[in-house]
Amino acid sequence: MPLHMSRNDYSEITHSAVIRQHQHGWRAKCLQRLIRLDMPVPRTVALSFAAVRAIAAGHMPDLVRMLERFDPGQLLSVRPSPEDAAWGGPGAILNIGMNDARHAEIAAAHGEPVATRLYLRFVQGYAQHVARLDPDLFDAAEPCLPALQAALYDYENEIEEPFPQEPAVQLAEVLRSMARAWEGTSARLLRQAKGAPAEAGLGLVVQAMAGGFGAGVSGAGVIQFIDPDTGERRATGRFKTRGQGREALENGADTLFLTRDARGAALEDRAPEAFAALLRHGEVARTQLHEEMQIEFTLDDGVLAVLDALPVTRSSRAQVRVAVALAEDGIIPRDDALMRVPPKALADLLHRQVDPRATRDAFARGIAASPGAARGRIVFSSSAAQASAARDEPCILVRRETTPEDIRGMHAASGVLTERGGMTSHAAVIGRGLGLPCVVGASGMRVDMRNRTVHARDRVLREGDVITLDGSTGEVLAGSVALLEPALDDTFRTLLEWADARRDIGVRANADTPADARIARDFKAEGVGLCRTEHMLFEDDRLLVMREMIFADTETDRAAALERLLPMQRADFVHLFEIMEGLPVCIRLFDPPLHEFLPHTREGMRGLADALDRPLSEITRRAEALSEFNPMLGMRGVRLGLTVPEIYDMQARAIFEAAAAVGKERGSPVVPEIMIPLVSAVREVEMVKVRVEAVAAAVRAETGSDFGYRLGVMVETPRAVLRAAEIAQHVSFLSFGTNDLTQMAYGLSRDDAGRFMSEYVRLGVFAEDPFQVLDQEGVGELLLIGAARGRAARPDLTLSVCGEHAGDPESIAFCRTAEFAYVSCSPFRVPVARLAAAQRAIEGTQK
Repeated sequence: MPLHMSRNDYSEITHSAVIRQHQHGWRAKCLQRLIRLDMPVPRTVALSFAAVRAIAAGHMPDLVRMLERFDPGQLLSVRPSPEDAAWGGPGAILNIGMNDARHAEIAAAHGEPVATRLYLRFVQGYAQHVARLDPDLFDAAEPCLPALQAALYDYENEIEEPFPQEPAVQLAEVLRSMARAWEGTSARLLRQAKGAPAEAGLGLVVQAMAGGFGAGVSGAGVIQFIDPDTGERRATGRFKTRGQGREALENGADTLFLTRDARGAALEDRAPEAFAALLRHGEVARTQLHEEMQIEFTLDDGVLAVLDALPVTRSSRAQVRVAVALAEDGIIPRDDALMRVPPKALADLLHRQVDPRATRDAFARGIAASPGAARGRIVFSSSAAQASAARDEPCILVRRETTPEDIRGMHAASGVLTERGGMTSHAAVIGRGLGLPCVVGASGMRVDMRNRTVHARDRVLREGDVITLDGSTGEVLAGSVALLEPALDDTFRTLLEWADARRDIGVRANADTPADARIARDFKAEGVGLCRTEHMLFEDDRLLVMREMIFADTETDRAAALERLLPMQRADFVHLFEIMEGLPVCIRLFDPPLHEFLPHTREGMRGLADALDRPLSEITRRAEALSEFNPMLGMRGVRLGLTVPEIYDMQARAIFEAAAAVGKERGSPVVPEIMIPLVSAVREVEMVKVRVEAVAAAVRAETGSDFGYRLGVMVETPRAVLRAAEIAQHVSFLSFGTNDLTQMAYGLSRDDAGRFMSEYVRLGVFAEDPFQVLDQEGVGELLLIGAARGRAARPDLTLSVCGEHAGDPESIAFCRTAEFAYVSCSPFRVPVARLAAAQRAIEGTQK
């Protein structure tokens, strides 16, 4: 294969060079910005996306000419440069150009141990990442001359040719390997999981190594200027004497803290001028690059070289804090701050923590690689994790170390624990990217994959045993430990206040109980978009009365049971109206089939027979009579409301009496919204509307309160979508229940979809699980049809979505484009929806 091609698609990075992020990647562009900020960056050459694609296809640039840009004998490094830093890429390869001759030269100048360490590191990295040999074969414990000689021998024995000595050949093979690795299936899946397009390009940067093995203060370090967990501004990092790359992040006897610390010596004291320069560079990077950067640097006899800078990998809490701080300091606009925080990051802030009061049975301890706490059963493979997720059982994926092939398992798991690895290991990086609690490098722990066991000291845990991960401390706890919900700080609230000022679609909450409503109010929901009244009836004091109503033999007995339920429901609605004072509350009338309120076990049936003082045979017979082949498509929703109209009459009365009472007490009217579920025919709406109006008139007369109300329909069936024009003439609003609408559009039970959905997504049948992300092509078209027909019949019709899709950012974007008035999601997704809605509005102004 030739070492060059006719075109020369690479550029030295200088002040004036044409380096573009969409052509050369973020790292190349960042290095140019550092150069323009007068930071001491070693000579660097950037290869464009086009050049790397050509290399992967077998065409190599003129490497001899490229090497002429560097000093003779200069060691080189190659790092990936995708368009977005979050998309990752192949690992860096250091010390390219190291060979027998350079080993002798460096040994003569700096000593044999220094030369051997450099050469051995290159041989190991080259063998593993370029030649793709077994890592264990080159895992030498100490960098000594015999180890180097053994590594060179093993390489030659495996490859059947000597280790390459020509720098151009070494560089060519490194570039080819990294280019082809980027095109591999695992790399493609990994970057797609991070939001990259499948065909995203990769750039590469070739940089002169900056020494770091002089007699004075020499080595490599990493510094960042915020706490990656909290976002608090303070310098943190490590420096490794005569180290290279990111070795400083591995603790050891020759590792220094950067700032004065009781735990050991500090670079601040050993090289004060260099440390002060790093602080200056960090501040300049913050103000000029508009980001909190992590700087990788080298000192050679105290002389500073800045090798690389990248945005600090940070927790979701730190993401929010940094974005708000940059905006408050006038470095970025508020809109930029809003766009920098992924909506999912707000959900991550709601992650739980181990209760400090809980008993902690520590099984092992490792590196706290990704914050948050998780508990679940131990699994040892990605397939087992996916199977566990399909059963809705939380699990902890335990591995020696993870690889890109484990991505699906990590997505399925509640947390990840690895025997090996550090803060930049695969598990740690992916865990932080996914917001997944993660503990890596668990010292003293051994994973036995053959026997499916984990050993630590004299203890053994087996597959299926429950453990708790504390990703904030690095502890692995045996058993299920109590967890606490996290607190939300002022920056969280500030960001959401900015979001509310920018969004142009309403966000309500689905709140079924007063407790849900309090959470919704705390999260600044703009009302209740869906109150499922049946959930109030599952509480113990109401459940028996509900069952008495179901088993009533006469209308009189049924009315008596409903009369007992009336004050219970009324009290709930009073609490809802009081909590949501000044905000709309949409209450859905009774929806589920009656059999859901009956016990499903023989023991439960016997208990009900005792409670109702009826023969067990009668209880069993009535339960069997109520059972249906497909209850979700049977006697439920408005069908039940028309065949047993007393239920809806009772609920309407409870709503109106509560509205009248709260309105009178507060001195301001309460206007409840009443929603009819599972409608498929306009006649259903007409019949329910007549009865609701009659109840309203009666309550007005009894209370002397002239309250108003709004009647609407929950659109969940395809027929209701198609007949939206007729239905709209009788109601004030239509709220699309996308959970049931998706089921009916697909002919697919969401309760059973988990058995095959992940396989369908993997095969590309569905791009996403349609129960998690709104199917805009199918279900979305139904929404658009219903919206258009409803508006044509009634221009002032209010439209909304109240399924769980309402908390998904892409679904919110769809609803905003369709000009829906609001979305309504579960209370804990309200912050996500508020931010996502603001981001869609900002994107709309940028087009």
